Amino acid sequence: MMRQAKGTYLPLPIQQTDRPPSSPLVETFSPRSKFASTPGMYTAPNSPHHYSYASSRPSSSSDSSISGPASSILSRGDSHYDPQVWDAKILASYPEADDSLHNPNPRQRLSRGHIFTVRGIANLGCILIMVLCIVGLFVGYPVINFAMSPPHTKSFGVNATGQIPQLIGNWGLIDTETPQDAHVFTSFMDGSDWQLVFSDEFNTEGRSFYPGDDPYWEAADLQYWATGNINWYSPDAITTRNGSLEITFSKEESHGLDYKGKNNVSGLWPAVWTLGNLGRVGYGATLEGMWPYSYDTCDVGAVANQSLNNQPPAAHQQGPHKNESISGLPGQRLSRCTCAGEEHPGPKHKDGTFVGRSAPEIDLFEAQVDGKLGAVSQSGQWAPFNDAYLFKNDSTGVVVDDPTITIQNSYSGGPLQQATSFVSETNQICYQLNEECFSTYGVEYKPGYDADGAYISWISDNKQTWTLKAAGVGADDTTEFQRGLSRRSQCTS
Repeated sequence: MMRQAKGTYLPLPIQQTDRPPSSPLVETFSPRSKFASTPGMYTAPNSPHHYSYASSRPSSSSDSSISGPASSILSRGDSHYDPQVWDAKILASYPEADDSLHNPNPRQRLSRGHIFTVRGIANLGCILIMVLCIVGLFVGYPVINFAMSPPHTKSFGVNATGQIPQLIGNWGLIDTETPQDAHVFTSFMDGSDWQLVFSDEFNTEGRSFYPGDDPYWEAADLQYWATGNINWYSPDAITTRNGSLEITFSKEESHGLDYKGKNNVSGLWPAVWTLGNLGRVGYGATLEGMWPYSYDTCDVGAVANQSLNNQPPAAHQQGPHKNESISGLPGQRLSRCTCAGEEHPGPKHKDGTFVGRSAPEIDLFEAQVDGKLGAVSQSGQWAPFNDAYLFKNDSTGVVVDDPTITIQNSYSGGPLQQATSFVSETNQICYQLNEECFSTYGVEYKPGYDADGAYISWISDNKQTWTLKAAGVGADDTTEFQRGLSRRSQCTS
């Protein structure tokens, strides 16, 4: 180690004096260059003052000057200051108290102060307000809006907010030209209000109903062989004119049949009816085991011929002919008896059994001529069948509004269908070639069982003609089945 002078040292300004060399002030010069790069060297800017240290006690000539690391570094032209002379510890292994960059102390940093300051409270408060706003926006608002909003209809075409979609070009489910007073319908049965979910005013001239031409309707382009028709249904025969749908029956030879024109001449069978949406008119494979079933029970009513092991006798032997089954149907294809793994589109009941599905038929009207008077048969077609195809036509099952114009149809069914039908006289002037007025026909329909208050009411000339209650075609102890009115979606045909 280099030798260091003893004693206490005071910095004194170096002055140019005429003192002799024996003076206690000693002027020293650094043996190091100002360009030296020795560790611990610090180069300071020039200063007008130069400092030196002198011993406070007499010393020998060998101790008259300070050299080595403890000596001052001085130069007349430019000064160099060595921090070591200030008693500074500049070793690389010794951390400086204020150098947190090179000598970090996390514990010391974390221990400084606390968060309960004005700034800390402001930061926490801001974060809390942001969290509350986000929760309120995405959780609170939807919950409050749902709780305060009135209940909405679950009818098809109406979204969760109760809005009916409005599409460009008047292709919404409700025609924009439908009058506002027609948006609510008053029930013929109980006077309640029903909301309109679909309408078509047919005000656009010359619409085409070929497949794909219209978003709602499609004209048949086929021969309807299932009922033995010998005519061809063509989309050319259907268009729109003068605010109505126009269907033309051409008076020309067609498959050996000349069509008649007047309403009081027999030969035509015009009809408007609905069919469960799992079947398609004119495509027999879609109706096999589907039409006219309306059944959601697993019992003998869902099997072929409506009997199993020759039971029950009423279904096995009391058909239209002696010792013949009451039903000639192949059984319900998509019944509640369907086993797991068998073909069935679903859905399922809560007990895991499949929902019985099918394609029942409800007729708005089938036009006919009774003598010289125009009339309509308004009916429903069902399977399975009641004993002898007889439905319960007392006051618990049927209501006829005006017996003077409405009577029960003599036809009640056969091996392929059971019919509940009444025939009503129509407005005789609302036919083509007469005054050509319009007459309103319809059906008001609440599905379900008798306990649900289910019913079907038929409308002719804007008046209720008759009503079938669920009890009219309900459970039958003789043929051992139970049924309600169809819950299936219906398509107009």
